[in-house]
Amino acid sequence: MKMSLTDPFLLTPAEAAAADRETDASGIPIFHLMQQAGFAVAAEALRHFAQAERFVVLCGPGNNGGDGFVAASALRRAGANVSIHLAGRPEELTGAARLAWLEAQTPAQSFSSYQPHPGDVIIDAIFGAGLSRDVPPEVTDLITRVREVGCPVLAVDLPSGIDGLTGQVRGAAFQAQRTVTFVARKPGHVLMPGRIYCGEISLAPIGMPTRIARRHARTVSVNDPRAWKAAINVQQGDTHKYKRGHLAVFSGGPSHTGAARMTASAGLCAGAGLVTLASPPDATLVNACAMTAVMVREIADLQDLKMWWASGKISAAVIGPGFGVGEGLRSYVHASAARPMVLDADAITAFAERPDELFALAAGSEPRQILTPHEGEFARLFPDLAADKTIGKLERAKRAAERAHAVIVYKGADTVIAAPDGRLLINENAPAWLATAGSGDVLAGIAGANLAQGIPAFEAAAAAVWLHGEAGNKAGVGMTAEDLIRHIPAALEDLLSWCRL
Repeated sequence: MKMSLTDPFLLTPAEAAAADRETDASGIPIFHLMQQAGFAVAAEALRHFAQAERFVVLCGPGNNGGDGFVAASALRRAGANVSIHLAGRPEELTGAARLAWLEAQTPAQSFSSYQPHPGDVIIDAIFGAGLSRDVPPEVTDLITRVREVGCPVLAVDLPSGIDGLTGQVRGAAFQAQRTVTFVARKPGHVLMPGRIYCGEISLAPIGMPTRIARRHARTVSVNDPRAWKAAINVQQGDTHKYKRGHLAVFSGGPSHTGAARMTASAGLCAGAGLVTLASPPDATLVNACAMTAVMVREIADLQDLKMWWASGKISAAVIGPGFGVGEGLRSYVHASAARPMVLDADAITAFAERPDELFALAAGSEPRQILTPHEGEFARLFPDLAADKTIGKLERAKRAAERAHAVIVYKGADTVIAAPDGRLLINENAPAWLATAGSGDVLAGIAGANLAQGIPAFEAAAAAVWLHGEAGNKAGVGMTAEDLIRHIPAALEDLLSWCRL
């Protein structure tokens, strides 16, 4: 089994600042952390940019600039050609950054005086993770000049211009080839587009005790098995199909059955003991001819559905893929509201004009619904949150989950999983080729299978998103949704083997 798991531990910029202060108060000075950070940057520069004719260190007025001063001094001692450019005047520096400047004993030039040349390697130590406003014009101009010449950029903590909390570009940002960060990654390293702007990321220890850092990490983590391993059902020798749950998937009409069939097949491959495709009468023959291990049951109307639910044989449901938008779908959701349920695609759009009706169905109970909107569906269901440019994807997902009383899987290259109680995970294992028709239907089926097996909604959603990404990696470039389904068992075997450890 080969499984690469990066450290899920993330610190928001505010949490990182609080951890710095506690570390300083514990007897480990900020200046010591700064020195270790600067040494790590210099080592990274020498290791990966040996071809540099000159290292140009761009220093901001805060602690990120202090890291840059230390790195410049270390590079000069190593025999490198180094030039320092500073935002503002040296006499305006304070605290540990001023100490680092005094130790550097090197004159600094202004940003405006720097003209990039081929052969320069930029060490970007201007702003780091704490940036929460647009970069000033002089930095925008500098970014433009560096980009035009094509100088490689090594970013300190985060590329200047990337918001450390949201991953968004604040006006303009350096495109780094590599980024060195410290103690833990920030959300801006994992969220888009920050993830792309960072290039390759190295995580350097700088002497901060892990116990202090982890004490302040309260907001968000990367989505990987360590976040939900305890909730996963590792199959034992005495298991049988009824113990593994019975998943219902609802099909659309005769010309719209493909999405639901993919959802049902994915649910079966992902571990549900039984899967039944609930089919309208005019689509029953189409579905029956196409399915083998998945059962097909004719559900003609709401009365049929209520009788099926009353039988007590269904553990969870997925509704939405290919179903069609309208009152019929909403009535099915109302009739199914007491069950664990994944609402995907049409089931989200159907409530776009009356979202409070949907949210009221899950109020006052443990979350049992998983909503899986992509960007457009999220905007339809939560238009005010989608339009609020003052908040990032994490905050939008968090508020949406609280409002909906449901787990939100806010899909994209940086899918965010949010629980009504405030838990947040960012997924990062999904390959770009998952962006293909039917991929979301497969994800809904995996999540439904997890719910059917009794996994709580947040953990069911998070595990489904991760497994979906792993199956995509195994399927490879050019995969289709059908390929993705075929690779679920191998990804699941890797996951279960890891969970047994």
